Amino acid sequence: MGFTYKIYDQQSIYYITCTVHQWVDVFTRKTYVDILINSLKHCQLHKGLEIYAWVIMSNHCHLIVGSSNNNLNDIIRDFKKFTAKEIIACIENNLHESRKDWLLWLLKKDGHIWFWQEGYHAKEILTKEFYLNKVDYIHLNPVRAGLVEKEEDYIWSSCADSYGTRKGLLTLSVYE
Repeated sequence: MGFTYKIYDQQSIYYITCTVHQWVDVFTRKTYVDILINSLKHCQLHKGLEIYAWVIMSNHCHLIVGSSNNNLNDIIRDFKKFTAKEIIACIENNLHESRKDWLLWLLKKDGHIWFWQEGYHAKEILTKEFYLNKVDYIHLNPVRAGLVEKEEDYIWSSCADSYGTRKGLLTLSVYE
């Protein structure tokens, strides 16, 4: 991981990106997205993860996160490790997964799981302007990808919740 993309202040807020190995489109299936959502909820409830904005795309997710009481590096490490194992197991056991052999060929080598790319490209949020820029980037990601016309229509994002139009899938922390 590059020098500029490390988490140095464990109590600060960061914009991070977690990318599936080789940019494989795994999150086109709801069952795999549900594993991410449930793991993020667990991290919020039991590890002190604070989520300010988020989006899950077909092969990556963007988050603005912090930690109320734990080491943020450890939370992200545990999140990535757990979700990698769970998603691979889900792929292996999914009788309806038409891409099973291909996905496992790409994401599991010699019994070792290689689901996420190394690192998470952390950028510390130091100003309100940078925070708002990253929130816009996150929320407009599905629009730029051509998945929806209006950012608040994308279900796997914090956008509608932050706009107040619909309760989101994750509880959001408030940036001050």
